[in-house]
Amino acid sequence: MTTNERALRAHEYVRAIAPYQGGKPIEEVAREIGLAPESIIKLASNENPLGMPASARAAIARATELGRYPDGNGFELKKALSARYGVPQEWLTLGNGSNDILELAAATALAPGTSAVYAQHSFAVYALATQARGARAIVVPALDYGHDLEAMAAAIAPDTRVVFVANPNNPTGTFIEHERVGAFIPKVPPSVLVVLDEAYNEYLPPELRFDTTAWVRKYPNLLIARTFSKIYGLAGLRVGYGIAQAELTDLLNRVRQPFNVNVLAQVAALAALEDTAFQQQAYELNRRGMQQLVAGFDALGLQTVPSRGNFVLVKVGGADKVYQRLLERGVIVRPVANYGLPEWLRVTIGLPEENARLLEVLPAALAAARSRGRREARADRRRLDRRLGGRGMAR
Repeated sequence: MTTNERALRAHEYVRAIAPYQGGKPIEEVAREIGLAPESIIKLASNENPLGMPASARAAIARATELGRYPDGNGFELKKALSARYGVPQEWLTLGNGSNDILELAAATALAPGTSAVYAQHSFAVYALATQARGARAIVVPALDYGHDLEAMAAAIAPDTRVVFVANPNNPTGTFIEHERVGAFIPKVPPSVLVVLDEAYNEYLPPELRFDTTAWVRKYPNLLIARTFSKIYGLAGLRVGYGIAQAELTDLLNRVRQPFNVNVLAQVAALAALEDTAFQQQAYELNRRGMQQLVAGFDALGLQTVPSRGNFVLVKVGGADKVYQRLLERGVIVRPVANYGLPEWLRVTIGLPEENARLLEVLPAALAAARSRGRREARADRRRLDRRLGGRGMAR
């Protein structure tokens, strides 16, 4: 038996997948760098720095019956979402985070011989979900670090089955005016599923908010994906939901895992949804934190991309080196070279003192990274010079 015959049989497109890499956990950095966990701050994963609301904690404390399966239909949570957004419960799909909703969309529509359209520098899961189904990716070049909707509409091919649009976009934070999105959707053939990813929707200022469920009522091929991981503070519980007309929702539920949202996640999400005071507190904290970080980056002469999320993209040059120097100083941010942005870091908005800590250590991290970069460049030149026989060709 040959080596290939002994190998586990799997689709080549699955073997080619580079697994999703999340922000480093605090405990991992503590082990690697040798720092006390309580001295480390994490500004890497776009989590709500306020954590879980007290209302959700109280709801979890009351949920004592964990020996039985959860309500697979999520009736109470769907009932609350239905009332909040004025849509029938039959239009709602619950997911293990909005990531799950994106995967359900891909599982419903994609297969080998089909394609998905999404923008350059958009959420990594679009690429992963497409590749996992053996479908072809049509990646449309970004426009000012965001979506070029006109080019995306033009890129739709006869085999296209899904178009992913993130608004606001992760990791760049760019936002598309709702007038432009509203003009884009009817350009997509009715046979193509449009996934509108609104994970950061609740961070939009009042003047930019719009009831996108109005589009769901008009377009049977539209799916809105949202999450409880961001402004609601429930990232660790993994709760998301999709809004689509009944026929599409029925298809999503045919491929959805049973009991994909656990008991504690459901009761916590229900409490967090109703806790509008916490949502407003998180929104205001994010708004002030964004101003704090952007002002600090401006003072250091660093370029940023205007963001409508709970994070900001900042250009630091050799981002991987700066990232490592920040880790050594107990600050975790997110390098985004895997998004085609090797000179940039994505920084989550933290508590005021966490933002201040980053701005305090960033100048030294930048200087150390640049110094190391110069030393490595000199070493590279010396090695090349030696290979060329000392003829000075590497200078």
